[in-house]
Amino acid sequence: MSNFVVNTTATQQQMLQEINSSWEKLFAAVPDQLRSSALDLESGQSELAVRRQFAEWANANTVYTKCFLGAGSYRHYIPSVVNALAGRQEFLTAYTPYQPEISQGILQAIFEYQSMICELTGLDASNASVYDGATACAEAINMCRSKGKQRMLVAETLNPQYKAVIKTYFQFSDIEIVEIPMREGRIAAKDMQGLLDEETMGVLLQSPNYYGVFENCSELRELIKAHSLPFVLCANPLSFAVSANAKELGADICVGEAQPLGLDLAFGGPYLGYMACSNEYLRRLPGRIVGRTTDSNNNRAYVLTLQAREQHIRRERATSSICSNQANCALRCAIYLAAVGPKGLREVAWQSYQKAHFLADKLQELPGFSLRYNQPFFNEFAISNSTSSDTIIKKLRANNILPGLKLSDSEMLWCATECNSEDEILEVVSLIKEVI
Repeated sequence: MSNFVVNTTATQQQMLQEINSSWEKLFAAVPDQLRSSALDLESGQSELAVRRQFAEWANANTVYTKCFLGAGSYRHYIPSVVNALAGRQEFLTAYTPYQPEISQGILQAIFEYQSMICELTGLDASNASVYDGATACAEAINMCRSKGKQRMLVAETLNPQYKAVIKTYFQFSDIEIVEIPMREGRIAAKDMQGLLDEETMGVLLQSPNYYGVFENCSELRELIKAHSLPFVLCANPLSFAVSANAKELGADICVGEAQPLGLDLAFGGPYLGYMACSNEYLRRLPGRIVGRTTDSNNNRAYVLTLQAREQHIRRERATSSICSNQANCALRCAIYLAAVGPKGLREVAWQSYQKAHFLADKLQELPGFSLRYNQPFFNEFAISNSTSSDTIIKKLRANNILPGLKLSDSEMLWCATECNSEDEILEVVSLIKEVI
């Protein structure tokens, strides 16, 4: 078989010259310790030999069978039907379903996903998904734009990675991002009230927030509505199975990461940002929306509709430049929700809640360990630990357990889901006891 070369060195240099850049500039954002000038391979090896070498390198990775790490990505059981159906060849395509006459299958799949997100959040409309939860937050801020208003209030308790993406989105725009400080792990109404003024365009809160704590959305919502501002809620969609949904909490726009609904951890991606809103904000919703209609023969049909991005309307009128609909990820989410059903979803959420609280109780029995924020939480929580976080992490990793996230040398963020057994939780506590 002859070698396949994507492009020649001369072509590469021509492309770099066109954009006035270099390889070094293009990869400057990658830390030096993660970069390599070349693979340590002998020249002239066969494909079989190269595959063996890559397999050997891959086996050097540690695959943890017990996981207590959350902070935005969560390990849940994924029924085998999800992989079996989502992996079918008719779904594995990068083709955009612009031509409905040949795209009814994928259009219906996206429509079903949108319908389930609406049912879960209680809101009126959902788009065909965006890149991830962080992108969904940034796009939601765009939806809040209002003439003469340029300040968006964002909770300090929002996931730091989401805040970083928001900062990137708006660093060169006329929108100012202002953080609402937290008290004891969540936002206080009096702190938010001092920041609300005629320049404020909206408020973005996360609940359960980065520390797993449920925000006091009822009190905060009343304050937001008193100023006639849009309320954007970022939430783990699984939490709606055991708590009030976005509509009941008074949100106008609900966004977040749908990874808990049928997607593997996969080293952080690709993930699935979900977005839903009330009818008032429907025409500001970015990306694509699939609608259901009837064809000339009065049969049910699906089409792309209400596309508020620059590829379909005049650029100056566009509200977004998002072009992806993450269709395969959305398909996996729809299959997962259909497979587990409302009862199964409640069971997954309830077990996650119970096991997280069981883990929290057991950790607090250890000397010098206590709940960092004494607030209601869902499936993750922050613990203050008298023993060094690094010491705990080293001990648990040595026993094939992926521990919680280090927040500081004396604080860790722990998570539990239905995948964590009682024996695993007791093993974690026992190993930390040994360290103490």
